[in-house]
Amino acid sequence: MNAIPLKIFFCITFAAIVLYIYIDKQNDLTELRLEIPALEKEVKRLQEHNTKLKYEINQFESPIHLMELAHKPEFGHLRYPYTDKIITLPQGVIPEEQSAGSK
Repeated sequence: MNAIPLKIFFCITFAAIVLYIYIDKQNDLTELRLEIPALEKEVKRLQEHNTKLKYEINQFESPIHLMELAHKPEFGHLRYPYTDKIITLPQGVIPEEQSAGSK
């Protein structure tokens, strides 16, 4: 007769532990669901910032802007390279570095 109350106690304890673990997992899942909107806002903000930076890069690299920079006095020392100074490499070829002795 003493075995029945003991079995009931263990069953209730086991059920309580399983219920506690289930509720804990649900709480973790709810926390993650609450973080999603904030993360979506952050991703959207970063995408907008990335778009803005791409626009600024395109504006900076535009030929009109580069020509304006070429006419400024602080860039007056820059000249076009001579054709014999231009080196073109086939795509995918990596040049070997010159050692200090071969210069």
